[in-house]
Amino acid sequence: MDATFITSAFKEDQYPAPDMPEIAFAGRSNVGKSSLINVLLNRKNLARTSSTPGRTQSINYFCLDQSLYFVDLPGYGFARVPVKVKESWQGMVETYLRTRGSSTLKAVVLILDIRRELSSGDLDLLRWLHYYAIVPIPVLTKADKLSRQKARTSAVQIGKKLSDFTQDAPILFSSKTRQGKESIWKKIRELTSTGPVSAGPK
Repeated sequence: MDATFITSAFKEDQYPAPDMPEIAFAGRSNVGKSSLINVLLNRKNLARTSSTPGRTQSINYFCLDQSLYFVDLPGYGFARVPVKVKESWQGMVETYLRTRGSSTLKAVVLILDIRRELSSGDLDLLRWLHYYAIVPIPVLTKADKLSRQKARTSAVQIGKKLSDFTQDAPILFSSKTRQGKESIWKKIRELTSTGPVSAGPK
């Protein structure tokens, strides 16, 4: 798979032309968003990872096989950044969801820590997605941090809380074991019908 970083955008006129379907990735800070993207693309550092929450401060576009965009949205939540910066992130994300719409933006991968309760930011994003008629793909990261039984129990509990917004069961994922990688790609292919894009070698 050919995966290339395209641009970082802060406002609408910096987005690439809407000539390919897009899958966006969103979640609160330090939830493992960059690690998830890197695993899906079989790369180590294409999406920047950091131990410091809030490093992603722009909308970052990656092009896959000239047929699909992955879009890395700014994290939200407990990042230690000024209030004005947090507000600008919120504005950036809502503008992106509103202007791209379901015709270009096929889904948002909503990334949640399997060990945590849903936050107010998670619920706000789900409400935005519902309002703009954009499909959420819920993914529970850090599944390897729990036993199999505890992971299944947590997934069921979180799935019930998500049921007002999606009937799809959340996908369990681990960047360490790569659990869930193929399931996420299967869902992306169903929604984008891009054909040539593949998950590549395991």
